[in-house]
Amino acid sequence: MDVHVRLDGRRDLSGQIYRQLRTAIHDGLLRHGDPLPPTRELAHRLAVARNTVGVAYERLVAEGYADSRVGSGTYVRTTDLPTQDAATTTDSTGSGLRPRAMWASLSPWAGPQAAGPTTAAYDFRAGLPDARLFPYDVWRPLVARELRLSAAGAVGYGDPAGHAGLRVALARHIGLSRAVRTGPGDVLVTNGTQQALDLIGRVLLEPGDRVAVEEPGYPPARLLFRSQGAEVTGVPVDAEGLLVDAIPPDTRAVYVTPAHQFPLGMPMSLRRRTALLKWAQRHGAAVIEDDYDSEFRFGGRPVETLQSLDRAGHVIYVGSFSKVMLPSLRIGFLVAPAPLRTALRSAKYTADWHTPVPTQAALARFIDDGLLARHIRRMRHTYATRHETITRALTGQFADLAELVPSAAGLHVTAVTRGGLADPEALADRADRARASGLAVHTLAEITRKRSARPGFVFGYGSISAPDIEPGLHRLMRPS
Repeated sequence: MDVHVRLDGRRDLSGQIYRQLRTAIHDGLLRHGDPLPPTRELAHRLAVARNTVGVAYERLVAEGYADSRVGSGTYVRTTDLPTQDAATTTDSTGSGLRPRAMWASLSPWAGPQAAGPTTAAYDFRAGLPDARLFPYDVWRPLVARELRLSAAGAVGYGDPAGHAGLRVALARHIGLSRAVRTGPGDVLVTNGTQQALDLIGRVLLEPGDRVAVEEPGYPPARLLFRSQGAEVTGVPVDAEGLLVDAIPPDTRAVYVTPAHQFPLGMPMSLRRRTALLKWAQRHGAAVIEDDYDSEFRFGGRPVETLQSLDRAGHVIYVGSFSKVMLPSLRIGFLVAPAPLRTALRSAKYTADWHTPVPTQAALARFIDDGLLARHIRRMRHTYATRHETITRALTGQFADLAELVPSAAGLHVTAVTRGGLADPEALADRADRARASGLAVHTLAEITRKRSARPGFVFGYGSISAPDIEPGLHRLMRPS
């Protein structure tokens, strides 16, 4: 890699080069075995004599910082130096720059995605699909083909609204699978659900506007709207979903997860969905429908989307491929009423111009060739087995310690704890000890970030194999 060397004046040029390279080695920026730039190349770049660079290199070799290999070059040597981490920060505490005061109260939630990769023997983190079962052998050639087109100059900057082929494929996919009434012109491709919410907030909300969210609900959505200066109000949920009558009348937007309430898991009843749409029309408010992991339904009739029921143009439909495919893919989408489309496209352009084109094009092929539908069918069967296993265990051998919240969809279930685990402190202690023994799990209070939350666990079954579910639950609920 290129090494930045700054020369000051014309005195002791070899010494300046030597000291800056030595500092880079000590700071870990240059690692053991890294090649130093050829003397001719560095001399040309610095506009100095080649011998000037050579003297600096000879000094590094003489002091044990580098090895010179005849016919090959000069390489960093750190075997005799203390281990150093790369110097990634500087001491800038004296800076007069400060973030807005609001950021002092915001931090990433303690949910499953924030936990990162895990080597836990029993992984009950919610919101994670089984990446081991993704058809990489099919996906790789699709991406490689699009990268070859990019290398050939066939692809430049993309449309902020998204790749045309992907928008066509998405409109057809959600039209067939979720009865969403849309066409390609209604679809805008985003970098996941979080960016979709960010764009919606930029277009709809003024600082101080009120946004209603479910309580308990999805923490990243709450954090995002707060970061945009909105007044975020939690609205209680019951067995039918959001309590529409509890929404403050001055609310500008309502964020809901009607197909599979996060984190409790129940669907919003048709009666409640109808009431929410009427409320939104009466108050001129937007309803943001997050239809996450609705593809995985294991019983009962499919839940109609709010968007398919909406006739007044108040619903903005949001989805992603984080659960259906991979979280790292970072592709989502939104479907908005006509008056918002131009502004949303401009907001996307302003934010990051467009989502990576090769990935979008590969996903379009993945959908058009029927590969996505095939993958969903396969995973639905796999997750249905895991859902049945964890449901049977929680309502059977662990029924004295937990009450399962009924749920027939998605990649997680929630259980409210009772008996010896009804005390919040005892529950938190049990979770900590379980993690120390190789089990990844989150309590309901950790996900909602409210001490007053009901005691309980949120069990994801996307990353854990069916045979490991009961042993994992036993380690958590009845440790020896």
